[in-house]
Amino acid sequence: MDKELKIQNSLTRQKEIFKPINPPFVGMYVCGPTVYSDAHMGNVRTFMSFDVVNRYLRHLGYKVRYVRNITDVGHLVDDADDGEDKIGKKAKLENLEPMEIVQKYANGFHEVMHLFNILPPDIEPTATGHIVEQIEINKTLLEKGWAYEVNGSIYFDVTKYNEAHEYGILSGRKIEDLLSNTRTLDGQDDKKNPLDFATWKKASDDHIMRWPSPWGEGFPGWHLECTVMSTKYLGETFDIHGGGMDLKFPHHECEIAQSVGATGKSPVNYWIHTNMLTVNGQKMSKSLGNSFLPTQLVTGNHEMLEQGYSPMTVRFFMMQTHYSSTLDFSNEALKAAQKGYRRLANGLKTIRSLEFKTDDGKKNEKAISQIEQACDACYKSMNDDFNTAKTIAALFELLKKINSLHTGQLKFGELGQDVFEKLAKTYQDFMVEILGLEEEAPTDLDPIINSLLQVYKKAKAEKNYEQVDEIRAILKSNKLIIKDLKTGADWGYEE
Repeated sequence: MDKELKIQNSLTRQKEIFKPINPPFVGMYVCGPTVYSDAHMGNVRTFMSFDVVNRYLRHLGYKVRYVRNITDVGHLVDDADDGEDKIGKKAKLENLEPMEIVQKYANGFHEVMHLFNILPPDIEPTATGHIVEQIEINKTLLEKGWAYEVNGSIYFDVTKYNEAHEYGILSGRKIEDLLSNTRTLDGQDDKKNPLDFATWKKASDDHIMRWPSPWGEGFPGWHLECTVMSTKYLGETFDIHGGGMDLKFPHHECEIAQSVGATGKSPVNYWIHTNMLTVNGQKMSKSLGNSFLPTQLVTGNHEMLEQGYSPMTVRFFMMQTHYSSTLDFSNEALKAAQKGYRRLANGLKTIRSLEFKTDDGKKNEKAISQIEQACDACYKSMNDDFNTAKTIAALFELLKKINSLHTGQLKFGELGQDVFEKLAKTYQDFMVEILGLEEEAPTDLDPIINSLLQVYKKAKAEKNYEQVDEIRAILKSNKLIIKDLKTGADWGYEE
């Protein structure tokens, strides 16, 4: 088994062995949401991917400090350097204070994260909570000559930076190509160069969100916020920085330039980027009318959805695809995921109920070897750049053995207690602790279901088939089924 964790590093474009700066401590920063609207499926995919990274690192014994920010100022419409602040614009539309907008959508974002069992970060800083630090780094960039001030705004000098360093090191873009494809836009006259970006913007008269600074009232640049918040809590150079691939350029590229300019150090050792979402092969977007919210996916309340899909079904569905690959939504794929998740959830319920029994089964070396290989495959897959898709395939191999034990086709004695316990621990660790896939049937209903099961067993023994069918129908209406096994009747999730 390959015991070394390897990460596909966007910076070097290579798969590299993970070596933390200060083991067992790991610092990880992920760009969080701009809270001016409801959380979307792209948010869920990105933060679920890094939830697994966080979970697996902790499982391996690392002490992770996971920082994920909230952007509550400075992110302008169209990700530009001019125009309205996204939150300020929404505040005007809804006739609310900007911080009311922030609170409303931050609360909604947290609810969505909880819905999909995405663990909260250790620190969740906000841009508005770090205005002082952003002013200070602007002073540093000015003093070192990497930025310049014009009419109360400060811009990072990309051309000058590129003379000493490489602007485009992360995205692979060349400054010559960027310059040839750039045209001067209205409002950019203050810039020396179209590629220069704002690290502090002078607030216009109608700009709601503003703070005093040495250069007059203004607000921070979007790119600068993450540089400040990541390095404040994780140090000038830290282990992992993540986000959606749409942030690679210019957001993350600018972060690198700012950090190198301010400290002379590369800020991050491993950059990780998640891929985009599509629906039936088309890019998911509001303009195409194929974009649905997480809550709509769960309730099925959208014209493109044939039904609702449980949060754990959605989580399982997303993990069937590697985070760096495009994830395509379709009703067919979601329904298949529903069946797959329920099979694994049944296995989780079963393994939790099984206890090792000494029986007359003789050692089955083939079965033992298959279990050992599948357990190793779980780790091997996750160590290969957090490959959840291959990990799930290995879990299905373990599920076969769990079901064989449950039905009596495989005897406990054929495995021995050590192998059985390894099977049980690996399956539960990867399902719950690492992949975050839990049983969804409310536990407070279990006693009721078990009582129905006892009535079912009695009815069947008495050949009261009318009552047998009635109980089956009651459970089926709640997406539960009764399984008649050699070891007796049991219930599970409808697959």
